[in-house]
Amino acid sequence: MRIVITGSLAYDHIMDFPGYFNEHILADRLPKINVSFLVSSLKKLRGGCASNIAYSLALLGESPWIMGTVGEDFGEYRTWLESNGVVTDLIRVIPGEFTASCFVTTDRDNNQITGFYPGAMRYAHTLSFQDVNPQEIHIAVISANDPEAMNKYAKECKEFRIPYVYDPGHQIPRLSPEELLFGIKGSEVTIVNSYELGMIGSRTGLSEAEIARQTNMLIVTYDSKGSVIRTNGSVHKIPPARADRVVDPTGAGDAYRAGILKGILHGYSHEEMGLLASVAAVYVVESVGTNTHAFTREEFEKRFKENFSKSSPLALV
Repeated sequence: MRIVITGSLAYDHIMDFPGYFNEHILADRLPKINVSFLVSSLKKLRGGCASNIAYSLALLGESPWIMGTVGEDFGEYRTWLESNGVVTDLIRVIPGEFTASCFVTTDRDNNQITGFYPGAMRYAHTLSFQDVNPQEIHIAVISANDPEAMNKYAKECKEFRIPYVYDPGHQIPRLSPEELLFGIKGSEVTIVNSYELGMIGSRTGLSEAEIARQTNMLIVTYDSKGSVIRTNGSVHKIPPARADRVVDPTGAGDAYRAGILKGILHGYSHEEMGLLASVAAVYVVESVGTNTHAFTREEFEKRFKENFSKSSPLALV
């Protein structure tokens, strides 16, 4: 079964702010903000939505393909992806460009402020699902990317009848209400966090229930409070897995998405895929960076049982 993941491929610059953003951002000064944060640490790590999802999915036993554009500085990153079971044949290097870069600052309450330089990602629209036989694709993922590329991929998935997961993420403000609705409508899954759901509702004027009717499955994550899966009028509340320690939440949502994809690929129930996703996400919370975590199948199954007092659906694969 071939799964093709589109989205950003980037280097993450992770910074920790040893204070609270809300003590420095004044509500009565919002029309003109001039704020500087002195951070206590800086780490440069591999990141990007597509690679984060693909890496965790590979840890779960799959061999996902990534389709995206990168800069000339991507060589080591490609080697690392391939060594971890990710197929990179559809990743194209753009001459003279840098790979996209993300700059994330996290405060003591795990609030985050993010800046993103797209670099080579701006050329993602030059790629196409026609670059691979569409009939061989079991499911595609359209995650945050160059907006023109996201719109193109949604059109192609519908044209070629490729089931797809729509994950607009931090590109929601750059997509028009019409583009958002086009991506959501007819998707196999639309997945967002609670804040992103609010943004979509504000942009489109639709309620959560109305958005859910546009897709086969609407998944909303609520950080440490778990997630909710809506489908065919039913609502499944998924509890979070327990973290041994909370180090950095960046990228946990991408690992969660990998768990959902694993469940779709193997026909798990909504509860099974949600619980699997919760356990996948907690590994990221306990590490610095979005794909520095690791686990074996045995370790994952043990942790699943410790959290939910039942065997992991991985045992059935």
